[in-house]
Amino acid sequence: MGKLGLIIKREYLAKVKNKSFIIMTFLSPILMVGMVALVLYLAMLNDSDKRVITVLNESNFFTEDFNNTESTSVVRLKNLSLEQAKDSTEQLGYYGLVFIPNGNTLEEVANAAYFFSKESPTDGFLDDLEDIFQYRLKQKRLEQLGVSQEQYSAISKNFSIHTATFQGKENLKGLNELNAIIGGGFGYLIMMFIIIYGSFVMRSVIEEKTSRVIEVIISSVKPFQLMMGKIIGTSLAGVTQFIIWVMSGSLLFLIVFLVFDLDVGALQNGGANLPQAQAMQMANSSVPNDMQKYADMFVQIPWVSLFSFFLVYFILGYLIYSSIYAAIGAAVDNETDTQQFMLPVISPLMLAIYVGFISVFSNPHGPVAVGFSLFPLTSPIVMLMRLSSGIGEGGVPIWQLVVSIALLIVTFLSIVWLAAKIYRIGILMYGKKPSYKDLYKWLKY
Repeated sequence: MGKLGLIIKREYLAKVKNKSFIIMTFLSPILMVGMVALVLYLAMLNDSDKRVITVLNESNFFTEDFNNTESTSVVRLKNLSLEQAKDSTEQLGYYGLVFIPNGNTLEEVANAAYFFSKESPTDGFLDDLEDIFQYRLKQKRLEQLGVSQEQYSAISKNFSIHTATFQGKENLKGLNELNAIIGGGFGYLIMMFIIIYGSFVMRSVIEEKTSRVIEVIISSVKPFQLMMGKIIGTSLAGVTQFIIWVMSGSLLFLIVFLVFDLDVGALQNGGANLPQAQAMQMANSSVPNDMQKYADMFVQIPWVSLFSFFLVYFILGYLIYSSIYAAIGAAVDNETDTQQFMLPVISPLMLAIYVGFISVFSNPHGPVAVGFSLFPLTSPIVMLMRLSSGIGEGGVPIWQLVVSIALLIVTFLSIVWLAAKIYRIGILMYGKKPSYKDLYKWLKY
């Protein structure tokens, strides 16, 4: 085994045998799954708290519009004044009181209606409550205009134009956003992995430099070999930990969801779910049909190629940034001094996330999205956002994918070469806080 192989083995074993590494490898999935399960449980617990509202209706309208549902109980009050109804509702700890005063016309009654509560009601509840009044007002206005409810439904029926590619593949509204979110999730994983494990490389270099062990090692190993070995060894340790996290986390998620019967839909609690509001929302809606189309499209996403290129961009992106972190570690004496270099390193990653979402959402094949998916410091994130739409026809052109990967490889080798020059001088520098001007001088040596 050559010197590079020995360094890779040494770095890998040093990381995976570390007690903190072992503990966090197995503890992190437990904590993550536990946190998600707790959030879902609390959401279900919160959703199970049934609202109770009282209704004081002094008019002859809205007599059949308020009924019990799974999440809301309705208590009708009679022969009480408004003040008595408010006191009774508050004393009993109910959610609120719907007051509908007496009036000659539906418009007059609706405009004088009030909802009283101890605290400000949720937007979802108010929307559903307002829909009840809006529904009856609309019916009355249609009658006055001589338009039946059936005629109005036919007139106001939603229209959506059919879209498809030239090859006949159906497109859906919001598909670009869906693809960007999926790709952005993979890109976010890459960014977090780079930040976490890139700092591992930097700390490793700083530790060896401060302990003066590097002075012995550098006498028999070239700086380029030593830095490359650290980057690859730490990368392999990180990949090992990541794979364990994915496998154990997926298994734990499955066990927790099956054992505790958690409901993801509990996170989508949308107000009071009043029956008339639900009827209005479903009257002219094609949501179920669209949801089925989106589900079919979700299944058709090229997951195999997406995962494959995720690994490619994950490895190349990490190698680029870890070499930068290694150079920073060689240039400073302690972690405190690294802070001045962190912002320039992290900025391209943050830029890739935000600009990537904006550009890919609006136009995944526009000049901004294409440019950032080719630029090596942002392509591992932005290109993954674009790749969720596929490769080739209707997706990312093959030449852009090839150019992006080629630029990543060339950039990695170039940064390693430049970082090795900093490494060669920086690892032997003590007691001086380097500036950007000093780093530029080291590159010229």
